[in-house]
Amino acid sequence: MNDSIGLIGLGSLGLPLAENILAAGHPLTVYNRTPHKAKPLGDKGATVAASASEVAQTCRYVITLLSDDAALKEVTLTDEFARNLGADGIHISMSTIAPQTARQLAEHHARFDARYVAAPIFGRPAAVAAKQAWVCVSGDAEAKEQVKPILSAIVAQGLYDFGDEPSTANVVKLAGNFMIGAAMEAMAEAMTVAEKNGVSRQALIDMFSSTMFASPIYKNYGTMIARQVYDENVGFRLPLGLKDMNLVLQMASEVKAPMPLAQLVQSRLVSALAKGRENWDWTGLAYGASEDAGTHS
Repeated sequence: MNDSIGLIGLGSLGLPLAENILAAGHPLTVYNRTPHKAKPLGDKGATVAASASEVAQTCRYVITLLSDDAALKEVTLTDEFARNLGADGIHISMSTIAPQTARQLAEHHARFDARYVAAPIFGRPAAVAAKQAWVCVSGDAEAKEQVKPILSAIVAQGLYDFGDEPSTANVVKLAGNFMIGAAMEAMAEAMTVAEKNGVSRQALIDMFSSTMFASPIYKNYGTMIARQVYDENVGFRLPLGLKDMNLVLQMASEVKAPMPLAQLVQSRLVSALAKGRENWDWTGLAYGASEDAGTHS
């Protein structure tokens, strides 16, 4: 087995990641449950595998970027996948999943001497393409040291190590996504009350995102919320946002940590989906504040 990289999942983040891996000169094998998404990468030199287990058999490093826990378990929580990965193989899971799922995968892989590293990613597709995402890692110490240079070369402007417990990086990822959702709700409410008092939504966020709240979340998401155009430049769809908020509340319930603000964000997402907005970006949860105030168009 060589140092080739396998990538399972060619969605909005997986596709630019695959392009980066090829551009860096790594041998790449890809698999996607919807086969036609893999063809353009095959035309660019990637090997297109017929199954996830085939990827594990031919690649030392296997990255997964799948939409949810069920999809990840379906293709990697099998004896065949773990056996094919073997003692030299490392599964790098970049999906946003429940901490319990990360522990389950790490334990299952260990039965076959394969190693597991959690490496969930913070970044929209453009940030991934520009290798400007942030990545949290946790899991086997030796395996992490092997994959960190790879992650730095293909996707991350920064890596943060949260220890040897496989699930901790996913705890951080879910906590971060909750904070983003809460920030979007706060921006939506602030812009709505400002607008009803004669202040431009854009002027408000221009000031705050350049001063007290100078961060990509307020600057980039804030501009989308100010414009109230949520079905363009969709990087993370509303159903995935709801999936993540459900995971946040599940995680909180397991340790008896009340999260009333997370419940509010979850409710916004449910309401948006009930109104047929499945194809909106998850920033569209912010539209609920305008609807409640009677200022929506």
